[in-house]
Amino acid sequence: MNSSINRPTLGAKSRLWLAGLTAAFVLAGCASPEGIHPQAALTQPEAVEGVSHPAANSDNWPSIRWWQSFADPQLDKLVEQAMLDNPTLEAAAARIRRAQAQAGLTLSPSAPQLSADVNAGIHGWPTDDHYGPGAMADTETWDNQAMLGFSYELDLFGRQQDRKQRAQQDVAVSEASARVVQLDLTANLIRTYIAYALNYAQLDVQKSRLAQQHQIVDLTQKQLQAGIGTRYDLQQARAQLPVTQRRIRALEEAIELNRNTLVTLAARPLSEAAELIRPSLLLNRQLSLPSDLPLELIGRRPDLVLSRWQIASQASAVDMARTDFYPNINLVASLGQVLTNGALNDWADAERRTFTAGPALSLPIFDGGARRARLGIAAAEYDEAVQQYNNTLRHALQEVSDQLIRQRSAKDQSELADLAVQQAEQVYDTAEKAFQRGLTDYLHVLDAQTRLLDQRIAREQIHAQLLRVQADLALSLGGGVQFMAQPDDEQLTPARVEVSAEISAP
Repeated sequence: MNSSINRPTLGAKSRLWLAGLTAAFVLAGCASPEGIHPQAALTQPEAVEGVSHPAANSDNWPSIRWWQSFADPQLDKLVEQAMLDNPTLEAAAARIRRAQAQAGLTLSPSAPQLSADVNAGIHGWPTDDHYGPGAMADTETWDNQAMLGFSYELDLFGRQQDRKQRAQQDVAVSEASARVVQLDLTANLIRTYIAYALNYAQLDVQKSRLAQQHQIVDLTQKQLQAGIGTRYDLQQARAQLPVTQRRIRALEEAIELNRNTLVTLAARPLSEAAELIRPSLLLNRQLSLPSDLPLELIGRRPDLVLSRWQIASQASAVDMARTDFYPNINLVASLGQVLTNGALNDWADAERRTFTAGPALSLPIFDGGARRARLGIAAAEYDEAVQQYNNTLRHALQEVSDQLIRQRSAKDQSELADLAVQQAEQVYDTAEKAFQRGLTDYLHVLDAQTRLLDQRIAREQIHAQLLRVQADLALSLGGGVQFMAQPDDEQLTPARVEVSAEISAP
């Protein structure tokens, strides 16, 4: 009896139709990057309205150590100490080292890989007839294996180059971030030092005011004793003393707080705060700075350089996500000795040798949309980095423009404050001469002196304001930070994916 089962067979046409259908499904299901593109446009500074070109030789950029123009050795020392061992800067340096180490880790798979795997062990077989191996009962065999493996990824589609480029750009991002931290630290220290100098100048004026008020009290008391004054006048004169004394005490407190802040920013012990002396910084000192909005701003401001490196890094991330759609081809090989049954000295026999060699191909076909999702994420993050840069650029240009407006206004106010002090001095001199000639009483002299002191306080405040504006302008122009390398224009856009918007002003 024929026990075989007759199975239906497919004809040639049916097999061809099935193969075609299978191929169609495979091609339809292959991962594809089509339709995924970055969309953000990069703003160029010259395209921003209101930007003008300064004359080539009319303006001076702040030097690397622009604060030395203040001619204050104590300030120079504080800034130098802050740059040496400040914890904030050390943390930024640690981030740079981490980025460099991460770059090495990222690039390591691109190098040829060589590995060794050795296993050795003795196997004792049981003697039980039911559970044992029969003929091998009560014997011992060696199970040894030694394999040398090699693999190398062929960079046929630029995957390794994209990894290398992004790793280098991430290091540049960390370096630019450290420059931002350095500039912020310098800004905080110098602004605090200017406030420190202003508090001393105001303290001098308030002490002069207090001495004058004591003179008014003495004069009013003598007038009362002589019968030409009133007790109300004396009480009113005495009432001004605690007000000025309170102002003096507040300024002394502010000076002590300034000292604590300065030594903290300079990463020095608080015990050294008492060693800080009065600044030799002159509040009416003028710095040589640009008087127009320069296009070279991009190469000077660390925050803009940082943003551009972040764009370049994200552009490389888009390229990396795009190459994931290409096949991955590796050369693999292995060579070894294998012994699964025998004595230890049989392990080295030529018959135990094994090897493999050849290419290994990996092609994405069905991944549930994972690669498209990764490319979409990379494109969105690129767009976000571009828009953050555009926003940073516009705010940077506004900041410099605002500082230029404040600088011009502060210079005008400074001149007017100087004029007001001159006129108040003239009034005081006239009142004093009139008193000496017996044409007026001394209260008129003291009143003129009070007005003069008020104008001097206002002048010191305006001079300090001008100095702060000039310092802020120097910082806005990236002063105190060395010129930093920037990514090329080609690095700012993905090389493997077309950006739907060209680089232009929005």
